[in-house]
Amino acid sequence: MGSLLHPVYFPNIRTMAHLARGPVTWEVWDNYQKQTYRNRCYICADRGRQMLNIPIRHTGKQNGRQLYREVCPDNSYPWQRQHWRGLQTAYRSAPFFEFYEADLEPLFTTRFESLLELNLASTALLCDLLGLGMPQEQTESYREEPEGLTDRRRLVDAKSDTGSGLRPYPQVFGERHGFIGNVSCLDLLFNEGPSAREYLLQLPIS
Repeated sequence: MGSLLHPVYFPNIRTMAHLARGPVTWEVWDNYQKQTYRNRCYICADRGRQMLNIPIRHTGKQNGRQLYREVCPDNSYPWQRQHWRGLQTAYRSAPFFEFYEADLEPLFTTRFESLLELNLASTALLCDLLGLGMPQEQTESYREEPEGLTDRRRLVDAKSDTGSGLRPYPQVFGERHGFIGNVSCLDLLFNEGPSAREYLLQLPIS
């Protein structure tokens, strides 16, 4: 049975493990919610777990609700430049960062008017670098209880996220902070390179 997932910004390792197993359908008709991976991801930096946050342009709607597909990044703030510099600083000494650097940089110089479009682009890029197929199926309406799919939309919640149960792999600042689990799959890619795909395929999922 396929999985139903939210498109997120550079998905974490658990989410990418589901993408690696497939098939996946994207939930694109939900309401936008704060404190989720829709507009953030986490990396491992010199001070530990670090958030890369995408500022959102607020619409000022009276009911406070907005469809995820209508949300726009606030491009008046140089968040892309800051995110790219953050990745360079955190991973310049990672074994495979230079190998993938040229493929990643264009995403941080491309202007995106839609958060959903940006998240699908970041996920497609990760899939390409990992040798995985990018899912194309999208929902046509919102359903609280989807039929024919395993509902894994809870993985979007950043507050309840846990890195427990993941097999440790070498990280740049591992000797300083210990293993930090379930950060963006970029961390796995920069540290493990081509072996990252096999790591995802071997990761137990429920």
